[in-house]
Amino acid sequence: MTTPDVTARGLGVPGLSGVTGMTGVPGPSGTGAGSGAAPTGLPGSTAVLPTAPAEPASPAAAPGPGALPQLQPPGFSPESARQDIPILHRTVNGRPLVWLDNGATTQKPRQVIEALGAYYGAANSNIHRGAHTMAREATEMYEAGRSAVAQFLGAGSPDDIVFVRGTTEAINLVAQSWGRANLGPGDDILVATLEHHSDIVPWQLIAKETRARVVPIPLTPEGAIDQDAYADLLSSRTQLVAVSHASNVLGTVPPVKEMTALAHRYGAKVLVDGAQAVAHFPVDVQDLDADFYAFSGHKLFAPTGIGALYAKPEILQAMRPWQGGGNMIESVDFTRTTFAPVPHRLEAGTGHISGVVGLLAALNWFTSFDRDAVAAYETALMTYAQQALATVPGLEVLGSAPERIAVLTFTLAGHDPAGVANWLDRDGIAIRAGHHCAQPALAHYGLESAARASLALYNTSEEVDQLVASLRRLQEAPQAEQPQRP
Repeated sequence: MTTPDVTARGLGVPGLSGVTGMTGVPGPSGTGAGSGAAPTGLPGSTAVLPTAPAEPASPAAAPGPGALPQLQPPGFSPESARQDIPILHRTVNGRPLVWLDNGATTQKPRQVIEALGAYYGAANSNIHRGAHTMAREATEMYEAGRSAVAQFLGAGSPDDIVFVRGTTEAINLVAQSWGRANLGPGDDILVATLEHHSDIVPWQLIAKETRARVVPIPLTPEGAIDQDAYADLLSSRTQLVAVSHASNVLGTVPPVKEMTALAHRYGAKVLVDGAQAVAHFPVDVQDLDADFYAFSGHKLFAPTGIGALYAKPEILQAMRPWQGGGNMIESVDFTRTTFAPVPHRLEAGTGHISGVVGLLAALNWFTSFDRDAVAAYETALMTYAQQALATVPGLEVLGSAPERIAVLTFTLAGHDPAGVANWLDRDGIAIRAGHHCAQPALAHYGLESAARASLALYNTSEEVDQLVASLRRLQEAPQAEQPQRP
């Protein structure tokens, strides 16, 4: 089956240009009616970091958050993104919503919401197997989404992209298809200690089945992957290295390209979990030389239940189906079944068609902004947040790796993380509390749970101020007013 040659600009579907919501989806160049103000940064230009707040003299003498200078972002304004996100304009407990739980899921622009409604209102059909007009239109949208993902990741072809429910399913697919065929007794699977459980448990399951072993790569005290230990662990027994492009609990961005090159010297394959990375900085899978790369749409302003797996074409060609059913076959009788070419061979059953439509709209919206300017803004906002949080007595941020995304996981002396989250929720501030599906990473710091504020392009320094002010009020509140430990 040949992937249709559909461009990633708009939805690219004949007959739907007049449907409400379809024409409001901007193309990668930022054109279209959906993105509000056009991005002011020019692609390829050098972004200048905004001025970060001055380092406080000491926590005791530190000024309140309102005394810290506000960011002046060049080339990108968070308001250009915020105006497209309806949910950011609601209230929670009588207060304006401050969404600082982006590591769990991102909020959706109206272009995504409208594209979903327009699809179900005017183009709903199953794909690939129908001969009628709407089946062709739905198929073109679905494959346009595949082309957009390939372009977004820098893949060589849309046929290198497999649609899945998310990063978790992508990793399980690799473990059950590639892993079952290539792992055996005595083989090593190296997994970084900072990994999400979704990049640990699937390897444990397949290792038990194949009698391979999962070997953790330790962390430094700063929360970076210990590169010396990694080099020592690599050997002829190493078949796979699993590593996150950005940690969901420490924010650490490992040197994935260098780690991949080293693994390849030993003949090992490398799987990169990009769930936390793709919304924060550009990704080029061919430059990384990654064998597998996975991400989830809902961490990238798209709907839940849709994601993508990239794999090198020669690896995909060798991977056998991990699920059987419709869509992934060429012919079936009771003597034998022949399978469709990749990527369809690995996509059994009816896909999440509307999810792909939403993912396409999200990619078009997100790439309408100057990615370098967005990354520079988020870096400056993270620096601002780090220094502002340092003014809260008893607060400690986990991890200090030099390369990181805007994920700030912290503890607050005298307070359970769940109680901290509950207190902030009273002020309309949404953070995450718990083990963040990364228990080994927290155990590295002797913890079972922590609080986490995770930032995105639509967050502002004023929201950071509100977070800090609320935390300071918690520390100053009488014991009777403070949330009780569960």
